[in-house]
Amino acid sequence: MESYLLDWSNLLLRWVHVITAIAWVGSSFYFVFLDNNLVRPTSPDLLEKGVDGALWAVHGGGFYNPQKYLGAPKKIHTHLHWFYWESYSTWLSGFALFTVTYLWSASTYLIDKSLMDWSPGAAVGVAVSFLVVFWMVYDLICQAFGFRKNGDAIVGVLVFLVVCLASWLACQWFAGRAAFLLIGAMIATAMSANVFFWIIPGQRKVVAAMNAGLPADPVHGRRGKQRSVHNTYFTLPVLFAMLSNHYSFTYTHPQNWLVLVLMMLAGAMVRQYFVMRHGYKLGRNGNPLPYALVGTAVIAGVIVWLRPPPQAAAVSAPEPSGYAQVRAVLEQRCVMCHGVQVQMKNVRLDSADALKLHAQGVYQQAVVARTMPMNNATGLTDAERLLIGRWFLAGAKTE
Repeated sequence: MESYLLDWSNLLLRWVHVITAIAWVGSSFYFVFLDNNLVRPTSPDLLEKGVDGALWAVHGGGFYNPQKYLGAPKKIHTHLHWFYWESYSTWLSGFALFTVTYLWSASTYLIDKSLMDWSPGAAVGVAVSFLVVFWMVYDLICQAFGFRKNGDAIVGVLVFLVVCLASWLACQWFAGRAAFLLIGAMIATAMSANVFFWIIPGQRKVVAAMNAGLPADPVHGRRGKQRSVHNTYFTLPVLFAMLSNHYSFTYTHPQNWLVLVLMMLAGAMVRQYFVMRHGYKLGRNGNPLPYALVGTAVIAGVIVWLRPPPQAAAVSAPEPSGYAQVRAVLEQRCVMCHGVQVQMKNVRLDSADALKLHAQGVYQQAVVARTMPMNNATGLTDAERLLIGRWFLAGAKTE
């Protein structure tokens, strides 16, 4: 029953997390698009009001005219909408999902004893510390170098190096799938912390100064813009890390940390292309195409690097495997989690009828994706995977 309830919790939290993440990423992309497409008005009335940029757009049968004020307007005549619940809801639902999926069952999903044989409590503590320590280090880098000459470049290089180190450590200490997700959660935590600790408090101070008739400190706008730009570059790397758990060929590679770093770097470069592209059309930026080309080349290089060896095709060899051989493997490697006592994911493999019902799933998870057994805790060998594959491709007979 506990496994069943955890599955439902996983499903519902994942649903909420995806919905809120779409809202947050969508608003982030939209405002970056605005910043790069707003045109300084020439109309005296708009300039007198302090409008620094404006844009006409059409959507859904209506026309929109967003305007950006330099600093703060003299007065806000309608309701002021704050963009922060998208961020907070995404982080809260994501951390809850991470807790239900990985932290609650640390022995199964978080710990790979071939890498680090530690207690669930220690593993959970170290995993959570990744979120906290990265935010503290990242924030310190931003405060120390963010507003210096060439500060953006310095911050970018230092943060990239920290992410590389964290990726290497995570992949040395945790199961590959958990390590990838942990790095994604680590960066996403910094994104939401940017909103919570700097962007929204700074905007509140600007609004308070405006309502009091006082000049707003421009540092709040500069810092908010800086952290918002960081968040948009973090987005594609985080999305890759979150999606990678469905593709075991990435996190099971011997140099999985490097796979993660390269794919996140490619995502950031592709995002840079789209950020610059908006301004390039208005003659504000240089040609952004090299960023897209380099990012694409990195992805192509990783694809070539991770290609399966020729012998992997041996799974389709004509020599069939009998049910007796497969049953012996399953009894040794799988039935302890998928038998009469324990039925993980409501899957049983301890009888011919049960195996026939789940034959395709066994083939996909154990042979194609190679995600089962989880972290290969029972030591399923390559030869045994090939045996299961031949049995399935020969018709999955259980007689």
